[in-house]
Amino acid sequence: MPINFIWLIEGCWFFGTTVCAFFNYVSFHLTTTSVHIVALIAVDRCMALSDPFFYSKKITVNLIFVIASVEWLFFMGYNVVLLYCNGFFTHALTLCPYTCLIALDEIWSWVDFVLPFAVPCSVMFVLYLIIFGIARKHATAIRAAANTQGNPNNRQTHNNVPKRSERKAAKVLGILVSVFLLCVVPYYIASVIPGSISPKIFEEVLNITSALLYLNSLFNPIIYALFYPWFQKCIKIIFTCQIWKPASSVMRVM
Repeated sequence: MPINFIWLIEGCWFFGTTVCAFFNYVSFHLTTTSVHIVALIAVDRCMALSDPFFYSKKITVNLIFVIASVEWLFFMGYNVVLLYCNGFFTHALTLCPYTCLIALDEIWSWVDFVLPFAVPCSVMFVLYLIIFGIARKHATAIRAAANTQGNPNNRQTHNNVPKRSERKAAKVLGILVSVFLLCVVPYYIASVIPGSISPKIFEEVLNITSALLYLNSLFNPIIYALFYPWFQKCIKIIFTCQIWKPASSVMRVM
């Protein structure tokens, strides 16, 4: 973000070819990986709400680690191929030190629009429609369970309904995903229109939308702070340096 903002404010690239290569590869990689990881989180929340018993038994930390690692490794290779096929490691670096803009050709622009963006966003959209439907169904089940306290099957009914924390997590994640998409969508739309506008305007649009994309990382902790009191208490403990006290590990934040 600091490098991007300096470039945005100054209108010129001052950091040389090596930093240009590193900056573009890392920004491409983190952007594509982030979108897919957010989509995987939506899959995770949908499974947790739709089948809590299966989720608690089958979805382990090791499984999530393997899936996330495969995601990261796949896009590490994908972005090397993407940048190489668009001359990034040969012709593009000659543009420095004045600019560090990488313009994809028409085919790769659409590939990069569909695979890292359109597919995971479509998955998120469908899953959140399912999640909201499940949430309404569970709300009805909870009301029915509250009215059947004497029913011997009441315990089973409660066991099939996810915890309130799960429903709240799904709600907060829905807000996070909405903000995430608001930050990401302008960048990916801008990335597929280089042929319809002048190169100078395209560079300015891409720089501004990239800055908005990076700012998403600023919004996430703010959203968490608004919805989770324990998150606010943790932040307070960190900024007041109480975290350095020996008893900080046993402080109650819930």
